[in-house]
Amino acid sequence: MFLRNYAIRCYSKGCPRDAEFKIASRWSDGVTGELKTYSLCCAECLPERFRDSLERQAACRLAAGETLEVPGIYRLRHGNRDRELERESEMERQLQESSAKQRQG
Repeated sequence: MFLRNYAIRCYSKGCPRDAEFKIASRWSDGVTGELKTYSLCCAECLPERFRDSLERQAACRLAAGETLEVPGIYRLRHGNRDRELERESEMERQLQESSAKQRQG
């Protein structure tokens, strides 16, 4: 994805805010690879959209030779291509811990 000077809205239904994050998994068929986008979202919708992306990725069926990593959170920056996006690993860890606590409690 190459962002220019236009607004990208959050994918959450009814959300009027601009997207700040891309939730995506690295996918490959053994020859080519790309980021498989699950969602573009704002900070407020991120926890719910991230949980949804984890569930969707877990349900994916892969063909022989395909790989699909666990979804990651990437900060969107205007003018940056996918390979240039900054991964927010600490944010992912915090949201995964929060989800695990909610399921337990």
